[in-house]
Amino acid sequence: MLRDGAVFEQAGIGFSDVAGTRLPPSATASRPELAGASWRAVGVSLVFHPRNPYLPTTHANVRHFRATRDGETVAWWFGGGFDLTPFYPIDEDVLHWHRTARALCQPFGGARRYDAHKRWCDEYFLLKHRGETRGIGGLFFDDLHTGFDDDFAYLRAVGDGFLQAYLPIVERRHATPFGERERAFQLYRRGRYVEFNLVYDRGTLFGLQSGGRTESILMSLPPLVRWEYGYAPEPGSAEARLADYLRPRDWLAELR
Repeated sequence: MLRDGAVFEQAGIGFSDVAGTRLPPSATASRPELAGASWRAVGVSLVFHPRNPYLPTTHANVRHFRATRDGETVAWWFGGGFDLTPFYPIDEDVLHWHRTARALCQPFGGARRYDAHKRWCDEYFLLKHRGETRGIGGLFFDDLHTGFDDDFAYLRAVGDGFLQAYLPIVERRHATPFGERERAFQLYRRGRYVEFNLVYDRGTLFGLQSGGRTESILMSLPPLVRWEYGYAPEPGSAEARLADYLRPRDWLAELR
């Protein structure tokens, strides 16, 4: 964990290696064949909450799951991805993020892989009760088990691609001047991040239900956040502009 840094107000990177003999209900509800199986899940997750409102929050994860019964593998898969949550979106950054995502998909099915996992990201990181996405998306996939070597190579490409996608944005935006208005909006929008992680995020629910370490599971939550009843940004303001970015869009076609 990093706290109170010059660039990141909070940044957490977690490695988890958990196992058990009974999966929680959230896991077996959609996969009844896993009931009664022993399991092991290994993953790396990170969430960075920048100090500067012009630098987006980001999340990335890579993971592997395996279930066995009587010494035989019942199921295995890889999952992961990365996504970006801006408060003041900048088209140059959005394009760079998605161009990097598309490029890393190229050896693994090209545009078809990118389109599928970009769409999956849009659908997964959706706050249904708000009718908005958590941010401008990226890549997300789960239950990937087409072939171990190729799937693992893709997982590694996603992990390496995250740095290629995010670091240039950090370099461009971390020193952008901002004031109290931008800071207040950042804290308000962080509330959406909390809502998603506590209501919808499968990793958070799985970790809590499987008896994981609570402090580690909740490291994704921002250190400071606020809610405001009935908030509506001023029409035409920079804050109002965000709404147009919180819906699935073909960024590479629309912004090029």
